[in-house]
Amino acid sequence: MKRLVSAVLILMMLLTMGSMAMAADYKIGVVTGTVSQGEDEYRGAENAVAKYGDMIKHAIYPDNFMQEQETTIAQIVQLASDRSVKAIVISQAVPGTVAAIRQVKDLRPDVKFILGAPHEDPALVEATADLVLETDQYARGRTIIQLAADMGAKKFLHYSFPRHMSMELLAERRDIMRDEATKLGLEFVEVTAPDPMGDAGLPGAQQFVLEDVPRQVAEHGQDIALFSTNCGMQEPLIIKALDTGAIFPEQCCPSPTHGYPGALGLVITEDIKGDMDAILKTIDDAVVAKGGAGRFATWGVSFNMMTVEAGVELARAAIEDGLDFADLEAVEEVFAKTAGVDANASRLSDEGNFYLFTLGSVIFGKTEF
Repeated sequence: MKRLVSAVLILMMLLTMGSMAMAADYKIGVVTGTVSQGEDEYRGAENAVAKYGDMIKHAIYPDNFMQEQETTIAQIVQLASDRSVKAIVISQAVPGTVAAIRQVKDLRPDVKFILGAPHEDPALVEATADLVLETDQYARGRTIIQLAADMGAKKFLHYSFPRHMSMELLAERRDIMRDEATKLGLEFVEVTAPDPMGDAGLPGAQQFVLEDVPRQVAEHGQDIALFSTNCGMQEPLIIKALDTGAIFPEQCCPSPTHGYPGALGLVITEDIKGDMDAILKTIDDAVVAKGGAGRFATWGVSFNMMTVEAGVELARAAIEDGLDFADLEAVEEVFAKTAGVDANASRLSDEGNFYLFTLGSVIFGKTEF
């Protein structure tokens, strides 16, 4: 009997060691910016390393990535030079990514590339990468207006400037927003703000928002939802929405960490960095304390962070279980499970695996955390 028990224990040990060997049989490269350029993606990489250890090889592209594309290319190629790296997740996929993939694929066509939030031409990215994850700006033209209406908005204010409105995607989303507002009975108010790249810079654009929001609320009433196409305008929008009692349904780049901590004067301590649930609870407490319950919202997770964490899970599923990136429902399921929120995906086109996502929203003071 003792011999039988010993044999069983040895067999179990061998099986465990075998499964560990299989788990360590390959690596996944992850490429992100620094904390200063893209904290959410960086924290996503940290979470992946914490979960999978040495299976993850994390590389960082330079802050000045527009002028240092060769460095970005070199970082990606260097990762692929390790024959144990079977997939590389890149978010944000900054300029130089497409060139790097082409170089790697010439030598190692087996490496799977998963890109999040690509900066380069969508058609080019779609034709080059194995899988692409991006927010669905077209769908958001509808979902943001619907959310604003659900939160009690009677009007919707859209801040932007000519440079952004010359971008086809942003202009089309604005048009969709206007049409959706009309359908739902909301008045659509369009305001031209200073371009942060203009003479007054970002401080001038932010000062405009701080001064203009009270004027708009005085004219249109508190039941007006505020939205801007510019990242740097999110903090002043939130500050003045709180001050005036207006509605703030979603940022240009929806994430709990985008605009809210700075606007609320919150310090994201070391123990909750990268923990979206804890960050959401901290924001919720602050918004409710300032009288903003039911008037402020965002997505339940950072999409960019999820492109890293879900990207790793999708790479594992493809390598270990043969997941087909062309299976939209399977990709959507892995993404939603990783994010822990509702996720809806659609294809950019029928030509490749470029998926556009919208995620579930949380309304501060109304959602349980």
